[in-house]
Amino acid sequence: METPFLQDIVVILGLSVGVLLLFQKIKLPTILGFLMTGILAGPHGLNLITESAHNVEMLAEIGVILLLFIIGLEFSLKSLAAIQKAVFLGGTWQVGVTILAAVLVGSSLGFSGAEAIFIGFLFSLSSTAIVLKLLQEKGEINSPHGKISLAILIFQDIIVVPMMLFTPLIAGKAENVTTTLLFLLMKGLFIIGFVILSARFVVPRLLYMVANTKSKELFILAIVVICFAVAWLTSSMGLSLALGAFLAGLIISESEYSHQATSNILPFRELFTSFFFVSIGMLLDVSFVFHHIPSVALFTLLTIVLKAAIAASAAAILRFPKRTSIMVGLSLFQVGEFAFILSKTGLANNLLSHTSYQYFLAISILTMAATPFLIAASDRISYVLLRAPLPFRQRRRLVRKARPLEASQVAETSYSDHIIIIGYGINGRNVAKAATRANIPYVIIELNPDTVRTERASGKPITYGDATGDVILHHVQIHKARVVVVAISDPAATKKIIVNIRSITQKAYIIIRTRFIQEMDENFKLGADEVIPEEFETSIEIFTRVLNKYLVPQNEIEAFTREIRADNYQMLRPSTNTGKPEKRLELDMPDMDISTLAVQQGNNAIVGKKIGESQIRKVFGITVLTIKRDNQFITEIHPDTRILQDDVLYVFGNPDAIARFSEKISI
Repeated sequence: METPFLQDIVVILGLSVGVLLLFQKIKLPTILGFLMTGILAGPHGLNLITESAHNVEMLAEIGVILLLFIIGLEFSLKSLAAIQKAVFLGGTWQVGVTILAAVLVGSSLGFSGAEAIFIGFLFSLSSTAIVLKLLQEKGEINSPHGKISLAILIFQDIIVVPMMLFTPLIAGKAENVTTTLLFLLMKGLFIIGFVILSARFVVPRLLYMVANTKSKELFILAIVVICFAVAWLTSSMGLSLALGAFLAGLIISESEYSHQATSNILPFRELFTSFFFVSIGMLLDVSFVFHHIPSVALFTLLTIVLKAAIAASAAAILRFPKRTSIMVGLSLFQVGEFAFILSKTGLANNLLSHTSYQYFLAISILTMAATPFLIAASDRISYVLLRAPLPFRQRRRLVRKARPLEASQVAETSYSDHIIIIGYGINGRNVAKAATRANIPYVIIELNPDTVRTERASGKPITYGDATGDVILHHVQIHKARVVVVAISDPAATKKIIVNIRSITQKAYIIIRTRFIQEMDENFKLGADEVIPEEFETSIEIFTRVLNKYLVPQNEIEAFTREIRADNYQMLRPSTNTGKPEKRLELDMPDMDISTLAVQQGNNAIVGKKIGESQIRKVFGITVLTIKRDNQFITEIHPDTRILQDDVLYVFGNPDAIARFSEKISI
């Protein structure tokens, strides 16, 4: 049985592996690897994909849906409000001025007004995926230029949706523009109402019930159904699937389940978006680029210079120093992945000719390819520009130290030097109590939705999620944490969490709670710094109390337990011989004991009489240390102290003597 579609998938994925291995060696982003895979496999390259191009595009469409769904999940109305000035002022300026520049250049090249505006739409968008990945790798995502770049990218991700809606209007596809705009407004109001009602009332309750089942499969299924159901709804209303996917993500983002949803969907998104970028590469006509190298190179250079200057000016109007502005420009000069999505809408509405589309593809891919190199060199480039021969006053303004964003402009909660507590059972709660008492910042990751809802209502810094996914760990800023305490009862999940943490950071000190000794060595090998087995700690607690009963001094008991823990419980392990001489605890009074006795017999020679009169020490050979009477403790014991019925006596002496004395005061 012939399966050409399966054959093409194997070709694409197999070729991708080889190309990505090469790109990783030369430090290029994976997105460029997928684009190159498409160029090689497509009809203008090696022509490896022949019969199933439509099916590849179908997989690419799923990738677009999941890509916008993840953007919606990571986007929050609350986080938008926190950086609204940077997002809306900087973003509006960057997008608006880029569109204006494209209109001027397009008009001079003979494009119609509608075509020039649409080209402006395309070139105003930058690559969120590439820029954020590179800034994260350089550790600059929280730098001033990193934060302002993020703010502008957020605005671009939002504005692409209205661009998709307005493209048919500027193409003149609507017979009555007023009616179309009114109808579009009604659709918009319906969608806004649908999003608000779903985000506040429907989806949180649904996901709460799903999360309560503790079924990962059901949770993933519910998330996927919500994503594709909302995408289908918007498509049936004449809007795009991508818009529906974005709205589905936005609906879930307002609940405490957004980070876990992102963690679960991310692997699917990575797979299907790979087909998206491969499909884009397949569209590029390599022979066209070779025949138009001068013009392609010129337009690529013009795009880089204009977009960099406009992005830099967006940072400047936000009153950031010139150095920060330059580095923002060097981060956002490329054409992004959402422009590819938008370009298909333009093709469908005849706003792009075949030639214009090939120029767009070539420029986009070349600017993406230049991004890693220019971002890596941004420090040196900004330094050279700042040393340009300028008047003293202007140079002082240029080299002025970049100021950080104000607290109100920071989108996410900032943690530093904190404890991450994974699992909020008894152990996790105790760690949180101790951290609170010591005034140490902490954040909790918990999978029980009831616990998350209750503790969040009481003000605890807790988030719903599975720490085996790196999205959750990035959300709680694992790279800044000093200590991670894993206090869950799932050995397999614990091991995955250790591996996940160590793939992100080597700095965090990982403390693991396990149940059994057999789990210790493997956890250490995976990267845990300290492993505390419950069975050994229970043993320590038991023999600590035993040693207390044998009147071993408390400081010796504490030193003994510290020695056991410091040696990873070797003393308690079966058949272990470390070669070290074992420390012996000497019992100064091995035949003596302390006991608690209740006085029940009130008609004898002891009860009701003074201790000196009954001669307890001489007759029984014991000493009364303390008397508890009516919840009061009498600690100063002398011969005139009386023993009364219902007293509780704390006595010291030989176990046999204590037993004889107990018979005298019992019924």
